[in-house]
Amino acid sequence: MSLAPPDMLCFALHSAAHAVHAAYAPLLQPLGLTYPQYLVLTSLAVRDGQSVSDLGNELRLESNTLTPMLKRMQAEGWVTRTRDTVDERLVRLSLTAEGHALAARATGVPRAFAERTGLTLDQIADLRDVLAVLRDRLKPARP
Repeated sequence: MSLAPPDMLCFALHSAAHAVHAAYAPLLQPLGLTYPQYLVLTSLAVRDGQSVSDLGNELRLESNTLTPMLKRMQAEGWVTRTRDTVDERLVRLSLTAEGHALAARATGVPRAFAERTGLTLDQIADLRDVLAVLRDRLKPARP
């Protein structure tokens, strides 16, 4: 049996992801942030000083994507990257004062996005949880 794209789960997820990114763009543009930069900023605002590898795992970003973005964010003056004092193989990330100020300015973004969805906070939480379960079930097993 063949399904048309509008009837496929994969297409619904793909098109929803594009719509989410498009909805975030006007919220982040006044802050000078891209969506991936916003994710890094908010992650560090919650847990500053984490390693690049921990951040990559949390955001599910490969180092070849994450490293250039972190270099740009450092050039903007938002983050610092320093070698761990105990294990020099690890690079630790911290928000600068300017990064903390930017994170504070971005605190209204989740509410603004939630309002754009037209969903209740409970519906948003339920949808997030269902998508997280799906993501985790589809995640390839690591050797």
